[in-house]
Amino acid sequence: MVAACDGGSAGTPTPTSTRTTTQPPDVTEHESGPESPITYGLQVPRGATQLGPLIRYRSARLIAAYLPELKAAQAQKDAEARDKAAEKASEGTPTTPTTPTPDTRPSDDTFKLLDDPPKPDSTVSLMRIDGDPSDVVRRMLAQIAALLPDSGVSTDDLGNYCSSAQRRITKCRLAIQGIAQGDREIRVVMTVDPGKIATRTSGPSDLTRPVMTISVEYVGEPRKGQLSRESNSLDGVKSIDSEPEKSGLIWPKMDEDAPATSKLLNGWTAPTSATILLSGYHPSFVVITAKRAVDADVTAEQYVLANSPNGRISKDVVEDLNEVSTTYSTRTKNGGTARATYVLSARGNYSVLFYEPTSN
Repeated sequence: MVAACDGGSAGTPTPTSTRTTTQPPDVTEHESGPESPITYGLQVPRGATQLGPLIRYRSARLIAAYLPELKAAQAQKDAEARDKAAEKASEGTPTTPTTPTPDTRPSDDTFKLLDDPPKPDSTVSLMRIDGDPSDVVRRMLAQIAALLPDSGVSTDDLGNYCSSAQRRITKCRLAIQGIAQGDREIRVVMTVDPGKIATRTSGPSDLTRPVMTISVEYVGEPRKGQLSRESNSLDGVKSIDSEPEKSGLIWPKMDEDAPATSKLLNGWTAPTSATILLSGYHPSFVVITAKRAVDADVTAEQYVLANSPNGRISKDVVEDLNEVSTTYSTRTKNGGTARATYVLSARGNYSVLFYEPTSN
């Protein structure tokens, strides 16, 4: 005799459908909070969090200005090496060839041969906006207005810098050039990316929040910019609390982050060995961290190589304080720029990748 089974009998749980979501990685050790210094006295504004390190690199203009001096120093070094080898040969001392050994250390500073290597003239900060986006952006605008007091930057109307559709902000961008303290001519670019509005999706690891970028570049005569130090303080920053925001624009809310396996940066996908800390669509960038330094370096170099139409890329290494930054770059086939900076620091190993379809 076969007994019938009742799936709804007491003590037997009824199967239920559950939705599984991928939890974002804990990246708090890679975060820098409000008032963290950026450059020229600018700071991470209240309500924002910087992910990963500051990206500091030498512009092509700065490299070109010092390249003749570097070539002369290298020629002198090569001549001295030849003279030393010739002297040993005349004394009958055999020259023993050296066998290279694998080394995971980054290369020496590109301009190490110079007594005073040029300091980076370009800085980029990549931030997630955790507080009210309008307030955070206006606080950043207030800092830029204080940095470039003659630039006419307004802090009470986001419509001056943000595009919108049906009152919902699609992206923001401010690009301005002026004279900062110390008679230094600089260019500041601020962008804000709320995510993809059509799909209500933020970039990977954005926690459904808008992302903001700040880039500052010295654009005056390259050598003159090395003579005076940039200011570490900023006076006259206006409070935004005393004036309401006039545009009435709305920040769209995102439902979820795109998965870490998404194609970004003109089709690039993050390697499984990396953790994405932050990403953006406008402009297109990704910040990743890797457990091994060599992985972070290879990721940066291979990304730029993949975008090079002829396999040639530029490389510049900067030793700065307790960090070593290696920047790779190339001009893409469509006239844009692919750039990646690998940063080795006490906090971790980072690669920060950028893609600009056309020159800004």
